[in-house]
Amino acid sequence: MSRQQRAKLDAMVRRPGPEGPRSVEELRAGFRAMMAEMIVPAGIRTRTVTLGDRPAVLVEPTGTPKAGTILYFHGGSYVVGSPETAMSLTGNLVIKTGFRAFSLDYRLAPEHPFPAAIEDGLSAYRALLDSGEDPSAIAFAGDSAGGGLTVTTCLAARDAGLPAPAAIVAFSPGLDMTRTGASMDTKAGIDPFFTRAGMEHTGAMYLAGQDPHQPMLSPATLADLAGFPPMLLQAGTNEMLLDDSTRMATRAREAGVDVILDITADVPHVFQAFAGALDEADEALDRAALFLSQRLRARDTTPTPKG
Repeated sequence: MSRQQRAKLDAMVRRPGPEGPRSVEELRAGFRAMMAEMIVPAGIRTRTVTLGDRPAVLVEPTGTPKAGTILYFHGGSYVVGSPETAMSLTGNLVIKTGFRAFSLDYRLAPEHPFPAAIEDGLSAYRALLDSGEDPSAIAFAGDSAGGGLTVTTCLAARDAGLPAPAAIVAFSPGLDMTRTGASMDTKAGIDPFFTRAGMEHTGAMYLAGQDPHQPMLSPATLADLAGFPPMLLQAGTNEMLLDDSTRMATRAREAGVDVILDITADVPHVFQAFAGALDEADEALDRAALFLSQRLRARDTTPTPKG
């Protein structure tokens, strides 16, 4: 563990940004620029395919993939981001597990508010099943808003009568649009990325007037998790969304779900994206890869949606 690395990272992400609310275009451009600084691992190949109703990026190891598929949901507050901005995360999971991954380019708010992203996640999962994938060989993974989609897509799949995936991995997931977790206040000023005002700005775009007090918007406090697959929730102590993970872990445990709550000290939101520059990021991804490798079952074929 490198305190020096953590301090350097904290100083870097605290660089002053523009004052006041920014337009959607400014938010998206700023996020692209920040994530372009992340290290994407060598040893992967990518191509664009269609998964359900949306484009997706298929990420594979350059060698022969192992039997297993990760359906990945990128972060970005449901307003910014793309499969490309999450490539450091998706690529590292692929390298560390040997599995292939589909990173979904789901629709974004404010053009497409709730529940568009969940609908796209469900459509993508249904397409994998329809192509012959065994649910025991599929895992959902995602970061931030995408971490939230791992849970809400699983809820939507259950409501649609589909089988659950084999596992869920969520990096710093956003799981409570009511923003009632204690860490929203106790980590204010400690979190280098978020403020309550900033979250309310982007959250309003996604909510589009909807009441956040419903399971598909605040699963950490309202969702029925009965029948959920094993879950790995990773977060850092320097983030306002920390209690989204801690409360989800409690809710999962009370529902009889296998759950691992993995908290790393003195690191920010989605610190795993800094793999290659922060030891804790690589170690967390190693733990996520082990979790996935232990839970995905082998199958005979790996059909690929055409694109």
